[in-house]
Amino acid sequence: MKKNNSLVLAILVTLIAGTGYWLWLSRQTASAKTVRTPPPVPVTLAQATTRDMPLLLEVVGRGEAYEGVTLKSRVDGQVAAVAYTEGQHVKQGDVLLRLDPADFNARLAQAEANLARDQAQLAKAQADVGRYIALHARGFVSEEKVNDMRTNAAALDAAVRADKAAVELARLQLSYATIRAPFAGVVGARLVFPGSAVKVNDTALAVVNRVRPLYVTFSVPERHLPRLRASIAAKALKVAVTVPGDKSQRYEGEARFLDNAVDSASGTIQMKAILPNQDEKLTSGQFLNVSLVLDTLSNAVVVPSEAVQQGADGNFLFVVKEDNSVEPRKIEVLTTFEGMAAIGKGLQAGETVVTDGQLRLTPGAKVQAKQSKPEPVGAPPNPSPLGPSPQRGEGR
Repeated sequence: MKKNNSLVLAILVTLIAGTGYWLWLSRQTASAKTVRTPPPVPVTLAQATTRDMPLLLEVVGRGEAYEGVTLKSRVDGQVAAVAYTEGQHVKQGDVLLRLDPADFNARLAQAEANLARDQAQLAKAQADVGRYIALHARGFVSEEKVNDMRTNAAALDAAVRADKAAVELARLQLSYATIRAPFAGVVGARLVFPGSAVKVNDTALAVVNRVRPLYVTFSVPERHLPRLRASIAAKALKVAVTVPGDKSQRYEGEARFLDNAVDSASGTIQMKAILPNQDEKLTSGQFLNVSLVLDTLSNAVVVPSEAVQQGADGNFLFVVKEDNSVEPRKIEVLTTFEGMAAIGKGLQAGETVVTDGQLRLTPGAKVQAKQSKPEPVGAPPNPSPLGPSPQRGEGR
């Protein structure tokens, strides 16, 4: 009897322990499920809207002088004086350098003396011709003697003309001893000093650049050729130029030149824009950022650029569905401008996207807006590349 009671008691104890373990395990499982359910991720949202977007091409260019020349001497000589200051603004015809004119003055004097001598001899020869013609008419001299006098006079006349050319050449060489600015511009650093020997067409004497107006030279990918030709043919193609690292100042200009051949090595074609540059804030050789509008996208779907993420398969963004869960969606970005991105494929107007907090998101994750309602992106007036600074464009 005692044995049976002990067995029943053992069974009851086992049942009670099992029931307790089952209840404890159920509570632990429920608690674990509660812990594994993450709270909604706080994010910033925006709605996709439509607006006109400029299709910008942004490239790096370099300033180029509208006119530029390295002055060299047209005669051999020695520098007597340097009449310019480094960086000086000069006008056309201003004296920049003078060579020692002593040799050229002596040559001019010698040529003038030779001319005077031959002119005197020519005058005598012409008088002799007249006198011999009179003697021949009276029968005192032969026709042959008259012809000899005429020949002598003609030779002296040719010598006089040669002397005049020699005098003109000597004067030119003397004028070459004074080097003048060929056009208005800015002269560069001093290259020679008084006493420097100068060789004809060899020694660089000074560099003069005209930077008002200023050319900006840049290269664009050849795939943009059809749009560029169409834009240039339709109207003047406006460009906006900024200095790298400083977009606070923008300079407006027009594209004036499209090269006639594509560089086969780089697949680009050269273009030039011209800027007034009245204040000369830009200079030749300076690196510059160039923006030009190739086309305008009408009613493009746009979102803030912060919504666009870069993944292994390209650009994507997180779209918020009706149940507040997010869906990563691959997209095609056509262009960006003023902090907005134009989406070509993968997004419709009116859909809500995440603009901040993407690092904590996974597919299907629940989100909670930091604001009570997602703020729709306003549709500002038609943008212009010559207005506020664009962020980046298709050319990058």
